[in-house]
Amino acid sequence: MSGLRVVHLGKPALLEFRGPDAVRFLNGQLTQDVRKVVGGGLSLPSCVTDAKGRLQFRVTLVEGAEGALWVAGLQGNAGDIEARLTRYLIADDVEVADLTGKYSLCHLIGPETEAPAGVLVRRSDRYGVPGWDWWLACPEDELKLEATTFADAELEALRIRNGVPAWGTELGEGMLPPEALLENTDISYQKGCYIGQEVISRIKSAGKVNRRLTRFVFAGEVPLSAGPLENGAGEITSVSPLVENGLRHALGYVKRGAAELFYKTETGEIVPVGLP
Repeated sequence: MSGLRVVHLGKPALLEFRGPDAVRFLNGQLTQDVRKVVGGGLSLPSCVTDAKGRLQFRVTLVEGAEGALWVAGLQGNAGDIEARLTRYLIADDVEVADLTGKYSLCHLIGPETEAPAGVLVRRSDRYGVPGWDWWLACPEDELKLEATTFADAELEALRIRNGVPAWGTELGEGMLPPEALLENTDISYQKGCYIGQEVISRIKSAGKVNRRLTRFVFAGEVPLSAGPLENGAGEITSVSPLVENGLRHALGYVKRGAAELFYKTETGEIVPVGLP
């Protein structure tokens, strides 16, 4: 189908939770409101935090086959995620299964298209624009799909331009999720208690973190790489590999109290004062 683009995401770590207490149990472990995915046809991001509110994993929450709940994470993390979540599984009536390797994941952006039988489809904004996650029980090469695959540089440019943080650059174990603006996508402040909830709620009430994820924009000809900003007010974590409309986008963090060293563009990006 013309205009349809696809991202091949391989076989993520995938855990399945079933049972009458599955929703309640996961709501006590994840920052996201698990109830939002039940019957909603959604795929939503969530954080797994420790008792101090610090990030341990970022996962995706999905309603899987036959009403089961799926928690998906980075490849290779299934064992660690399962160990963290089931540490608190004591008296709840919940069954946990590791489905890693049984499903491949594709993400589609563009015109909505009908999925073949057996493909689990969930709406997802994982790159900052509306799209769909397709979970395939069959090998990807058996999927007949008229779509163009994103080049790596195109996908990275899209992610950075839309301010989507990535693990290993903007996100890492031990950080506070509100630093990366994850309260806008991953955190529910209405659903009640979960591990780390008290700390994250205090941050919201105080409105203060030591740094904030920020979208930067520079003239395309400016030499740019990840690292500390020259004015000492923050750091660049990701730089777009593409110049678009004469501009190069970047992501990074600005320290608290350093706002006077920057100005904001009409589209919301930040430019350091004194740089083109």
